[in-house]
Amino acid sequence: MAGWNAHDIPDQSGRTAVVTGANGGLGYVTARELARKGARVVLACRSEARGKEAVERLALEVPHAVVELARLDLGDLASVREFAAARSDGRLDLLLNNAGVMAMPYGTTVDGFETQFGVNHLGHFALTGLLLPALLATPGARVVTVSSMGHLLANIDPGDLNSEQGYRRWIAYARSKTANLLFTHELARRLAAAGADVVAAAAHPGYAATDLQTAGPRAEGRRTAERLMALGNRVIAQSAEAGALPALYAATAPGVRPDSFTGPSLAMWRGAPAPSWRAPWTRDDRAARRLWTDSERLTGVSYDAVGA
Repeated sequence: MAGWNAHDIPDQSGRTAVVTGANGGLGYVTARELARKGARVVLACRSEARGKEAVERLALEVPHAVVELARLDLGDLASVREFAAARSDGRLDLLLNNAGVMAMPYGTTVDGFETQFGVNHLGHFALTGLLLPALLATPGARVVTVSSMGHLLANIDPGDLNSEQGYRRWIAYARSKTANLLFTHELARRLAAAGADVVAAAAHPGYAATDLQTAGPRAEGRRTAERLMALGNRVIAQSAEAGALPALYAATAPGVRPDSFTGPSLAMWRGAPAPSWRAPWTRDDRAARRLWTDSERLTGVSYDAVGA
């Protein structure tokens, strides 16, 4: 793993990948590098306009790329179902649950969930469950869910999943990222119990320069906070290219273990991919099962193929 970079991605010819949030930042880099190695990549984007711009840019950077643009709004379960219905019967080797929002002002999704929990966790929970038949039918398939070192700020509150008892933007974000890891933990357990060879793993980018940091302050007109975040991106953060490497490693490197968590090697902050420390609560079997049950109830998506 030492020094692993995009050049080390194995040949992906003949493989199909779905990358959520692929119109920019980490998602765009992930999609581009998979396409560069020969994968057919579906860019799952909420904004069709930004998605089209990404496809055009990718065609210039990787002329041989085979890509498809598809609309996916993770904050709208009807959109998730529509996206999955078009792909549930085809080949699916890689699902990169990458899209997300961070430290946003309080809001709700189309279905009434707190935005960060609804988009970062529930949207991806539903998407993965609906695409599970295609993943199970594809030998060696993987599901990689992008969490964050921000998960260390807070465990989930099972009695207040939607932050209805008080909203703090960074705590809500941390809880959603903890939910990503609990989801991966329980999915890996269920896949193993069912004898499936699909690998469920997680990754995080450390501190990578994308527009994720500035979106929240910009949405509220907090210009000073937006400038500070932009300054941090320029001075402290590593590039989006480097930040995408842990997810690319988890998706493509040989021998990736189920429920592993890959991040930057230097203090979880920056550097080449390496095994990353995670909070003990993200391996809590009981909490993971309760979150799973709640997520099935809230989304209406059941993982019948991998049982309980």
